[in-house]
Amino acid sequence: MKLSQLLEKMEYQILSGTTDIGITSLVYDSRKAEKGSLFVCISGTVRDAHEFIPEVIEQGAIAIVVEKDVEPVQGVTFIKVQNTRSALAFLSAAYFDYPAEKLQTIGITGTKGKTTTTYMVRSMLESAGIRTGLIGTIEAIIGDEHIPASNTTPESYLLQSYFKKMVDQGISAVVMEVSSQALMLHRVDGFCFDFGVFTNLEPDHIGTNEHKDFADYMHCKSLLFQKCKVGLLNGDSEYYQEMLKNHTCKVETFGCGIQNDLRAENITLKKDNGVLGIRYHLAGLENFEVEVNVPGKFSVYNSLTAIAICRHFDVKQDQIKEALKHVSVKGRIEMVPVTQRYTLMIDYAHNAMALESLLTTLRAYEPGRLVCCFGCGGNRAKSRRYEMGEVSSRLADLTVVTSDNPRDEEPMDIINDILEGVHRASGSYVTIPDRKEAIAYCMLHAQDGDIIVLAGKGHEDYQEIHGVKHHMDERELIADIIREHRGELG
Repeated sequence: MKLSQLLEKMEYQILSGTTDIGITSLVYDSRKAEKGSLFVCISGTVRDAHEFIPEVIEQGAIAIVVEKDVEPVQGVTFIKVQNTRSALAFLSAAYFDYPAEKLQTIGITGTKGKTTTTYMVRSMLESAGIRTGLIGTIEAIIGDEHIPASNTTPESYLLQSYFKKMVDQGISAVVMEVSSQALMLHRVDGFCFDFGVFTNLEPDHIGTNEHKDFADYMHCKSLLFQKCKVGLLNGDSEYYQEMLKNHTCKVETFGCGIQNDLRAENITLKKDNGVLGIRYHLAGLENFEVEVNVPGKFSVYNSLTAIAICRHFDVKQDQIKEALKHVSVKGRIEMVPVTQRYTLMIDYAHNAMALESLLTTLRAYEPGRLVCCFGCGGNRAKSRRYEMGEVSSRLADLTVVTSDNPRDEEPMDIINDILEGVHRASGSYVTIPDRKEAIAYCMLHAQDGDIIVLAGKGHEDYQEIHGVKHHMDERELIADIIREHRGELG
């Protein structure tokens, strides 16, 4: 592909050379530079790729994109742009022949609910016969392929490569999580979303190498609505108007308030044979009854978000209702069927705020007992351990303190820190360092009507000890416990 073609939708300055040259590969990792490469210099938090220009030229790169003043090298084309991260996004879109233009793209941003909502949307669209890809915190799904994720939103080059794969496989839509970091770092530049979605906003991701303050976090989230054709927003959020600052899209709202275009009315909790969920009447732009087998008021908002999206794809009411009844997201209030006597679930809650939200939600279902089994990661702030211990002791009837990812610390040192927090409240507790034994204890001592939540691991299928990741999937542990204690679990 000609360099001039890759640059066709960008503003740039030629410092040296010509754009009338053939490019064999587009790279931003200096180790991948080869003969004929176009290398994009990204200014990172640890290293600045501008430092590697001599190295990539030696490896055969014939064109360099920079954002800083550099001394051009004879025989190499140097292109200067205002921001190389944004340039990488535009170059990647062109390199893969603008695949987003051949898909219906749905981008979901917000502090909570992104992951669950993406799976809900995919389930609904697929049930309606619309082949849909997914990109998010847990994984990317492209047809039958599931690719583990390292970032909520991939770097722009990888994102565009996923889009290209989807187009090649005949997939017609993609639903993806769009993090504030992705918007700040221009990972979703180079194309326009068909639908941009806002779930909610709470203080998060503020600190070193993230957002300097809440205002910056909120501003970055709002950028999505300058990059989409239709904006679907939670009209109940106190930050709704802030999200629409300088927006360029058509707007629709959803929520529980009467002012919303799509709204939930007559919300009730559902608890049937160990399965927790919610029911409500959908009013406004649509009119039917909704039932979701995921507990909590946030499930109302997650499902409203999914419905607000899917109605634009002409998904039928029956298909929406059926999909919502069966939706399940790995590690996000994931109910594991064991018995109708009690409810067992796995959730990723791994900080005090998430754990408090989860336990408060489950308390509303009036369990016989609320049992919380969790640990904390090693090589992390001790304050998290104290806070999580106190929250569980305050809100759960029984806290089972166990191990998570101890990393380079001794498990009992971490557990003792958690217990310091547990002792700040009055809840009962037991300490069982081995996670499988802790889960078995919860199951073998369960009482009728209990809700047992295994918190912290969620979708993770490993335990990290002294730098080594050992396979450990809580679903497999539960299955093992059922086999080993058949007849004892009721």
